[in-house]
Formats: sequence, structure tokens, C-alpha cells
Amino acid sequence: MSEPRRFTRAQVAARSHRADAAVIIDNVVYDVTGFLSDHPGGAEVLLDNAGKDATKCFRDVGHSDDAYTWREQYVAGEVVDEEKWPVEPRDMPFDSTREPLTLSGLLGAAFPPVALAAVSYMVYLYLFG
Repeated sequence: MSEPRRFTRAQVAARSHRADAAVIIDNVVYDVTGFLSDHPGGAEVLLDNAGKDATKCFRDVGHSDDAYTWREQYVAGEVVDEEKWPVEPRDMPFDSTREPLTLSGLLGAAFPPVALAAVSYMVYLYLFG
């Protein structure tokens, strides 16, 4: 397997227009030129971030798991080691440290509103029935 291509942040900054657009996300350089017309948020979002580190923007939008997978086809390379920024781990939508879902947990969560609805129905029948 070949070594990934390395880019300085200045090289990426030069790629900030519609004919040649690249962004940096988590120190990985993505060539998004061919994705401009397909981006669900529109080309302008990508062009506003072209030539820049778009990590914060990408994460703030809350992209789906599919977006994280789909972006891999646009990898152009990596930022040179000397210019890499610290990468924060991705927030996972599911906390694997939680207890697994159980029937007793479901009943515990569902019982109060169901009981309140039943009592309300009986009061309604008593008053208006």
C-alpha cells in the first residue's frame, strides 16, 4: 500500500474555488470538487469551507454515519505531520456503557403514562358516562 499524499495547510488553502476545492477534516484532506453538486447541504457550504479546516463545521452539523463512510471516497491525503492539529474522538450517538434495554425497563418507562391515561379514562366515564 502506498504512503498517503501529504499536504501543507497552505497547499490546501490554495484549493478554495469551484474548479479545485479541498477541505481538511481531522487532519485528512478531502478533494470535494466532484462532490459539490451532490452535497445534500448544497455546494455553497462546501465552497465556504474550501481551503480551510472544516472539522468543527462538519461535526457541528451532526452528520450521519453514512456521511462519515461516504467521505472516504474523497480522501486526497493527509496534512503534513508538523501541521496536524489534535483530533478529538467522534461523539458516538449510542452510549455502549449503558445497560441493555430490557422488558422491565420498558414497563418502568411506559407504566406511568399508561396508568395516568387509564385513570383519566375512568374519571371521564364516571363524570360523563
